Amino acid sequence: MSAETHARIFDVVARIPEGRVATYGQVARLAGLGGHARLVGYALHACDRPVPWHRVINAKGEVSLRADSYAENLQHRLLADEGVAFDERGRIALDCFRWGDANDPWDEETP
Repeated sequence: MSAETHARIFDVVARIPEGRVATYGQVARLAGLGGHARLVGYALHACDRPVPWHRVINAKGEVSLRADSYAENLQHRLLADEGVAFDERGRIALDCFRWGDANDPWDEETP
């Protein structure tokens, strides 16, 4: 993945406001990479600048599982600190907390 692709992804993620979330697929679409949600996950994993990575979640409204549970717990805590609520299954109500147009189609890819 090119540095330009990473920069486009990071620019979109940087625009997600506090207390809101975006899905990997939504970020990909806004970065001009529709259908490539996994690229967003790869870019955020390799991120070399301060962006609110914790505001990017999967299409189910969940924090994606990682090999490192510390990052998962940190993401939950950062989102909760911003007022993002999780239900009893650990999901975020995308119709309430999703950034942008609530009528956007759901994303089919989940990293």
